Amino acid sequence: MTSPSDPSDDNGVARDGAGDGPVRGSGDAAIVAADERAVSTRDLNIADAPALPIPPDTANVRLGPEIHPDCVTLLPLVGVWQGEGLYGNEPDARTPQFGQQIVISHDGRPFLRYESVTWTLGGDGGPDKPAAREVGFWRPQPDGSIELLVAHAEGRIEIFYGQPRSVASWALSTDGIFRTASSNNPVVGATRLYGVTPDGRLAYVEERAHSDVELAPHASAALTRVVG
Repeated sequence: MTSPSDPSDDNGVARDGAGDGPVRGSGDAAIVAADERAVSTRDLNIADAPALPIPPDTANVRLGPEIHPDCVTLLPLVGVWQGEGLYGNEPDARTPQFGQQIVISHDGRPFLRYESVTWTLGGDGGPDKPAAREVGFWRPQPDGSIELLVAHAEGRIEIFYGQPRSVASWALSTDGIFRTASSNNPVVGATRLYGVTPDGRLAYVEERAHSDVELAPHASAALTRVVG
């Protein structure tokens, strides 16, 4: 119950001084204020954001900050790579099942930033819908080993350890996998083999083990360098 001097009704809606109708409540005022603030930003998106006050990442070793000496063994990976791949390892499978972009960049410090975006392909070979996404970091170590941290959008974090197999190939396997309470993905182990092929493509094969399935091929692709 409101008092005669309370300028709001029982639902907390403000009324004007004359008591002849409701005016905007605080929630409505906040919405209006946010809408007014958005006048200068509503038509902008990520690419339109102001540049950061620090040097930007680069996916081209010829541009931007110099790559850290610790990352030289990973240098062939740096770039933006696009292409198509297959799930599983069916011997007769030839038709691509997903598209993918991998970005591997650096800011001059002793690690590489990694991001993978995939999308399924429809029956006509064109893009169908968004699929798996990953972000993470390649962290070369003084003893020559490599740490790879990968966070998956479906609620899983994987920690890989590995070694270079040559100047242009790297083999890694999981040492730990952590899932959120809401993740229903049963992956319990994985291996990854990356390599830059003689024709300059980034190729990889990933195997996964599930809680009820032994380690088996999960996906493979050969991606073309489009930046770097």
